[in-house]
Amino acid sequence: MAPPKRKTGGGRVTAKGTRPGDRPASGHPTTDHHEVSASSRYTPKQERRQLIPPNWIPVIMLILLIGGGLLIMARYLIFTDSNWPTLVGLAAILGGLYTATKWQ
Repeated sequence: MAPPKRKTGGGRVTAKGTRPGDRPASGHPTTDHHEVSASSRYTPKQERRQLIPPNWIPVIMLILLIGGGLLIMARYLIFTDSNWPTLVGLAAILGGLYTATKWQ
């Protein structure tokens, strides 16, 4: 059984006769010039410094993807007694996919 619906007062939230642009006056005057005005709602994100230049991202991605594939193939051709090349190859492929998400 569903819980009963919440009952609200069903009336005005703001005082009668106010408009959307009206704001109540604050109790203290603003003398600080670093403060954002009351009507401002959007603050843009600050630019983050990229650690890797954007032109290197596809190169790193391709090296990791191709290197991971070659390591997995080398496991079956050269390193037949060990599973480490397979694990390292899978980690390299995952690193290449992660790098692909950083490419813009």
